[in-house]
Amino acid sequence: MPISLRGRPLPVLVLLGTFAAACFQYSVDDADETGTGIGIPIPSGGSTTSPGSTSVGSPVGSLPLPCDVFEGAGHPCVSAHSSVRVIVRSYAGPLYQVERSDRTTLDIGTVDGYANAAAHDQFCAAGNCVITVVYDQSGRGNDLTPAPPGSAKPTPANPVNAEGLPVTINGRSVYGMLFRPGEGYRDVTPNGTAVGDEPESMYMVSSQHDLINGCCFDYGNAETTANNDGNGTMEAVYLGLGVIWGTGVEAGPWVMADLENGLYPGWENGQDRNISTNTPLLYDFVTAVVVGDTADKNQGRGRFALYGGDAQSGVVKTMYDGIRPEKPGYVPMRKQGSIILAIGGDNSDGDGGRFYEGVMANGAATKETIDALQAAIVAAGYGR
Repeated sequence: MPISLRGRPLPVLVLLGTFAAACFQYSVDDADETGTGIGIPIPSGGSTTSPGSTSVGSPVGSLPLPCDVFEGAGHPCVSAHSSVRVIVRSYAGPLYQVERSDRTTLDIGTVDGYANAAAHDQFCAAGNCVITVVYDQSGRGNDLTPAPPGSAKPTPANPVNAEGLPVTINGRSVYGMLFRPGEGYRDVTPNGTAVGDEPESMYMVSSQHDLINGCCFDYGNAETTANNDGNGTMEAVYLGLGVIWGTGVEAGPWVMADLENGLYPGWENGQDRNISTNTPLLYDFVTAVVVGDTADKNQGRGRFALYGGDAQSGVVKTMYDGIRPEKPGYVPMRKQGSIILAIGGDNSDGDGGRFYEGVMANGAATKETIDALQAAIVAAGYGR
């Protein structure tokens, strides 16, 4: 049955292992967390179709959508991923692909802009299912598939259990993505994402629940090499306790920016610990936002900003808006433009968490734009 979380228990957080200077070295490379025996690569063993029809009429058509907000502010969406709903108004394709244990696949389309869970359930009733593709709604073809090997974890990542996170959104029963260690996605040949010191804005809708304190529960921009290429070669939005790196105040979890070789909740008094403005995000559904600006800001010290809030109600708080870390490599940034989900830039994969939707857009969005984005997310009706 779908779940609708109302309470506010403390985060479920597990400390994993020992962490190297760059990222977590995953110690169970050959584990298959899905329980299906399906590894990567996964060949398509059957026909692929897209059940259900996408409609931008009632109810989604009456709602503001995240990419409406970004593009209305002059920030084109360059990646847009969700397993629960349409987040780009013009998008009419499938949201994701599921694969059964018999290797047959099915593209899951939409009904009135929400994932066609009935088709999902019918197909997956015949065998355990995993999500093998999360389709990019931006029109740039930046689809996410299970991540290839990287320098921190030399084996591919596994796909998530397709039915691990039932949820309701605006009265519709759909499935989010529940990540456990060893599971994650990547697009290593992206189209249109920010590179170098180009500005960008990104967000994800996640949760305080099911977080695991390993590297790194990210969505965003990373290395195309799947290696740790040094400070400033990635910029992703992160939710969690910071592993061995920076912290906000109190117990977390916090929104941070993964800038490679560090998870940064801000930079204050020459360091990244106990950032006074970065407070915990103890919500069942969390809006987490990173804005990455250019090196010329703040008298040549660069700029990044963090925002967070309850994805079910209210406004986002500015958790940090200031200079980049005062360490070599972060000014200017050297972003490469790969897109990651639930892994670090070098394929570190000791984390866990919940993912419902996320967008990367070019350009540094203002607080006014981020406020409008939050309103659009709240209007979606997560958990209702």
